[in-house]
Amino acid sequence: MKIVVDDKIPYIRETLAKLADKVVYLNGSEIGPEHVHDADALIVRTRTKCDAQLLQNSKVQFVATATIGFDHLDIPWLEQHGIVWTNCPGCNSGSVAQYVESVLLLLMENKEWKTENSQLTLGVVGCGHVGSKVCRVGERLGMRVLVNDPPLEVKCRHFVSLETLAQEADIITFHVPLNDTTHYLADEAFFRRLQRRPVIINSSRGGVVDERALLQALTEGLVSLAVIDTWENEPNISRTLLNKSYIGTPHIAGYSADGKTNADNMVIEALCHHFSLPLPARIEPPKLPTNFPYTGNPLELYNAMDDSQKLKDHPELFEELRGNYPLRREKFDR
Repeated sequence: MKIVVDDKIPYIRETLAKLADKVVYLNGSEIGPEHVHDADALIVRTRTKCDAQLLQNSKVQFVATATIGFDHLDIPWLEQHGIVWTNCPGCNSGSVAQYVESVLLLLMENKEWKTENSQLTLGVVGCGHVGSKVCRVGERLGMRVLVNDPPLEVKCRHFVSLETLAQEADIITFHVPLNDTTHYLADEAFFRRLQRRPVIINSSRGGVVDERALLQALTEGLVSLAVIDTWENEPNISRTLLNKSYIGTPHIAGYSADGKTNADNMVIEALCHHFSLPLPARIEPPKLPTNFPYTGNPLELYNAMDDSQKLKDHPELFEELRGNYPLRREKFDR
């Protein structure tokens, strides 16, 4: 069996070596038909578009993306041609929740960000794997939490309309997939409805927020601060929006060692099931160094401002910063 794998997927090489006769690792954006024509399986991230152009006339019968999102997979075409596909729903939900917690803690420490409310109201748009964990983060920090899930109309706890959320939230964070119902969910009309000059956080997909409308909202004072991890036109992101952002990071909110090993294990399990292979031992994230300084402050495990400064210093290195990201741990575990 031959497997072609995105070379930025960590921790998986030793396990795949036990399962396949040949494993080829390539830059995800450079994987082409010439690499997969004789492959049985393909394991990718979001940088590889899996469609007819890549897979027509290939031997590939199984495609896995080690990510939550799957908009880079042409699912109708894959299914029409009998190619089994899988993604990893919820694999990095804890990591994204950690990212948002870091942002919330930094905001609460920021004396220049002023609000008249004694209790902050957190608006969470999207109540799936990630959004539900972000809700728990907000509650743990003593915030009032409002939830809206427009694609699903999920009436979960704290559910309100998007209009109510826009009127009452001090911080609005997006955690929805990108599809026809969520593209430009935060558009000019949305920003015009805002009442409290909230902080806008987008760590879902770039197209969920209309960046031109967000820039205008920042200029007009409809939005007080922006935190952007997922961008339109990655890796050629808007330098103007990056410079105006309170925090701007290179699409790494979900990049924890814990989240990556979750994805690895989900991919391996699906691969073994499809090819009737024995399931190997689970992949575990690396331990923290024995001298890791930790006093219980979550910002010691992860501070989003560090990643933001690196990207603002070198925005041209977006892809390199993302591809060579030093994976963090979600919990203190040595």
